[in-house]
Amino acid sequence: MRPETYATPSASEEGPIGGDHHPLDRPVWSMLTGRQAHLAEGDTRAVRIDRRYGPFGAAANQRAGAQAALAALVPDDGELWIVEDEPWPVPPGTREVKRALLAQMVAVGAPPPASDSEPPVIPLSDADAAEMAALAGHARPGPWRPATHRYGPFFGVREGGRLLAMAGQRMLMPGMAEVSGVATWADCRGRGFARALIGHVMRAMVARGEQPFLHSYADNAGAIALYESLGFRIRRQVHVLAIVR
Repeated sequence: MRPETYATPSASEEGPIGGDHHPLDRPVWSMLTGRQAHLAEGDTRAVRIDRRYGPFGAAANQRAGAQAALAALVPDDGELWIVEDEPWPVPPGTREVKRALLAQMVAVGAPPPASDSEPPVIPLSDADAAEMAALAGHARPGPWRPATHRYGPFFGVREGGRLLAMAGQRMLMPGMAEVSGVATWADCRGRGFARALIGHVMRAMVARGEQPFLHSYADNAGAIALYESLGFRIRRQVHVLAIVR
């Protein structure tokens, strides 16, 4: 179930910089030129995800033509997020609003088994979109847009009709899927909901033949400790840059 490395084309104004790269080294470029190309806007120089899903974008390389094409994909009224294996320069005509380090983590071994003490986990759908958006706005698990819940299967925990917690998937790589959107209302934390949901998402991914991975802010020691207890290990640090026009 280990993902394979791939060789990118030789360097050109349009194509990626040559060399052997793991898909996770350039996760946004990999997702939008691979398994999730159907969600991409742009061309061979630069791509961004459908704005309803999120703010992520990537250029083929750091050359002027690719950087200009990436800048052209920045919305007039919002941000574009770039996630790369190295610090990325600010494209001309744009302005940096945020830089951060992420811990990129990959699951090793079998996912944790479900236990009888875990709460019931239910699938979520478009009917739950408003509640999911409210929870994401409260817990801030990462960029959330009107169609973020459509990246792939999302699951939740309900009690008394209220959505207390959720988790799902986002980026897809060759043989891999990203655990994402993990969120719990503040007054519901400490009850094991995140652990139960992440474990459920991981088992669903492995059943499909995919290796789970995720991203966490590198300074979020509590979250990283939880992920490590579930079998994730830090693969590397990656850089996120948010830009606006």
